[in-house]
Parts: sequence; structure tokens; C-alpha cells
Amino acid sequence: MRYDTDPKALAKQVIIETFRSSGPGGQRKNKVATAVRLKHLPSGISVTVTKHRFQSQNLKLAFERLQHQLIKLNRPRRRRIPTSVPLRAIERKREEKKSLSAKKRQRKPVGTIWED
Repeated sequence: MRYDTDPKALAKQVIIETFRSSGPGGQRKNKVATAVRLKHLPSGISVTVTKHRFQSQNLKLAFERLQHQLIKLNRPRRRRIPTSVPLRAIERKREEKKSLSAKKRQRKPVGTIWED
């Protein structure tokens, strides 16, 4: 699914929440709701920014981060190219089989006839 990264379209598709940011900062941080959380409804992505002291700067940064996330989501995934099994791995597997079969051959009693 492709998501629209146009700023005007994004503004209509998000829920903006403001809250007080946590951490050190004293009185300023405790009484002013400068932190911003954007929830993009179509994609379910949530972006939280508490970097700056002003809500407007945090809001601008939050929209930039959300836009970056959506651009990343819109990129087509590169197809995986399967690699071949290395020759050394094939040889190791053969050696293990040979050693296991040699162990099993030793378990079999020699010279007896098996009857059902």
C-alpha cells in the first residue's frame, strides 16, 4: 500500500497529541506541554518528539520524521537473490554422513542371519 507524503494530506490524516515531556528540565518542563505525538491513522505509525523547547519546533520535526517513515514504507522491497550452497558445506555434509554410516555398520553383528 502506498501512503501519501504530501504535507497537506498528512495534516488531514494524523491525530496530534501534546503532552509534557519527561526527564530533567525543572519548572519549564513541568508546566508547559511542548512534547508532540503524531498518530498516522492509515498506516498506524506513531511519532513522538520532545527534542526542542517549543511545541511548534517539535511539531515541525514530528511531521518531518513521519514523512521520512512513510517514504521508507513506500519504497519497494528489493527481491532476494538466493545464493548457492558452498562446496565446502556440501563436502562437510557428505563426511558427516559417511561417519554416521560407519558407526551404524559397526553396530550390526557380523556373520548372523536376520530373520523376520
